[in-house]
Order: sequence, then C-alpha cells, then structure tokens
Amino acid sequence: MNARLTRCIDLRERVAVVTGGSSGIGLATVELLLAAGASVALCGRDEDRLRNAEAVLRREFSGARLYAASCDVLNAESVARFARDSEAAIGPASILVNNAGQGRQSTFADTTDSAWTEELHLKFFSVIHPTRAFLPQLERHPEAAIVCVNSLLAAQPEPHMVATSAARAGVRNLVRSLATELAPRGIRVNGILLGLVESGQWRRRFEAREDRSTNWAEWSAQLAQRKKIPLGRLGRPEEAAHAVVYLASPLSSYTTGSHIDVSGGLSHHA
Repeated sequence: MNARLTRCIDLRERVAVVTGGSSGIGLATVELLLAAGASVALCGRDEDRLRNAEAVLRREFSGARLYAASCDVLNAESVARFARDSEAAIGPASILVNNAGQGRQSTFADTTDSAWTEELHLKFFSVIHPTRAFLPQLERHPEAAIVCVNSLLAAQPEPHMVATSAARAGVRNLVRSLATELAPRGIRVNGILLGLVESGQWRRRFEAREDRSTNWAEWSAQLAQRKKIPLGRLGRPEEAAHAVVYLASPLSSYTTGSHIDVSGGLSHHA
C-alpha cells in the first residue's frame, strides 16, 4: 500500500500537521503522509498513546522527519505552542489535517444545555484553533491545503445523535466558508464525510456484545447489514486516510470547498 502511494504522490518537500494523530484515522493519515515523503507533526491528548504511536512510526519510518507533542485542540494556547514548536522542529506547515473527535449519542429530549455547549464547542473549536494557529505558516506556501475529517451526519443526520449531527453540519458549512475566504491566499480547504469506520469506539461495543459466540468479522458484518451499508462492511481507517491525503496533495489542486463521501454507499444525500 505504501509503495503504491509513493508512486502516485510525492510530498517530500511538504510539512504536514495532523491533530488527533495518535490513533485511528489520524494515525493512518500520518503513516500515509510519511510514506509519501512528507515531514509530519502529530498531536494528541493521551500522552501514553501518543508516545506509543511515535515509537511505532519511528521504527517504521526510520529516516522520516517526525514531531509528536501532546496538545489539547480546545485550548488555544496549547495549540499555539504546538504550532510554534512543530515549526521549529520540522519547518512551516503546508498541510493541516483537522481530525475531530468522537460523536455523542443523544436525542433532543435528553440532550442538556451543557451537552449542547460541549458538543458544539468541541466540533467547531477543534477546527478553529488549529486553523487559526497554523494559518500564518500555511499562507507562506503557494499550494497549502487544509483537510477536515467530518461525518456523514453533516448531510444525513440521525435523531439519536442530534447534537453531533447539528455540529457536523456546521463544520461542513465552515469548511465551505473557509474555502471561499482562503482561496485568494492559495489555501485549499476540503473535508471528508465518514460513514461507519472501524475504531476504538466500535471495538468497545464489540467487546460489550451480548452474543459472545460472534467474532469481530461476523459482528461488524451484521452491523453493516443492520445499517444497510451497500458494501456490506465497515470502512477501514486507511481508506479514510487515502481520501484525506488525496485532498491534501497536488492531485486535488483544483478542488476546494468540497467533501469526499467515504461511507461505503451509506449516503442517501444528493
């Protein structure tokens, strides 16, 4: 997979930043960016998970320029410090991947004011703070790109995830607004809309399953069937990462303000 990617995309002169880069889609994106030759800065809140991911990456990509630091994307000063330190370590960023967190399950009836505030703050400021902090660096590159990892909920809301659906729709709108505002500065802004992708969250639900006779492959296939996913399975983190890296690379040089659907056909929106 990595060999095929590097034949298609050459990012040897680029510096990429990935928030939430220590696991899941974020980590898969870091791996693909490194495979394409980019220097990469990643951050995460869990220090142990971050250092474990860093150790694996340094073994796999021994000659790569890599910087890893703990950072809370909801804390503006923490993000500003990460931006300063990563630039000092590996150079100014020309790619920023905003990889937001997990969703909240709740209906309108059982979502409190504080839960609404928390969810909206998380989804918006996990994009706003990194974009604001790294924008001066991105502006210095003639072909800079921002990619936001979003959810299909932005276009296809679910009533049991009302707050997350509303927040995701707002982020989709924010991507479009940023794309228009930043285009004159040579910065492209795009996103991906995820369906159901294998993650720690789904693994935990698998571990809590009632039918202990089913393995992961059987359980996830049953889940895909219940959710009516045409491809009949959950997505893999690297499949989402492929879409992210495409949007971050010169292969999408005439694309901005758009979203790639990565849902296995689950999407019903136009």
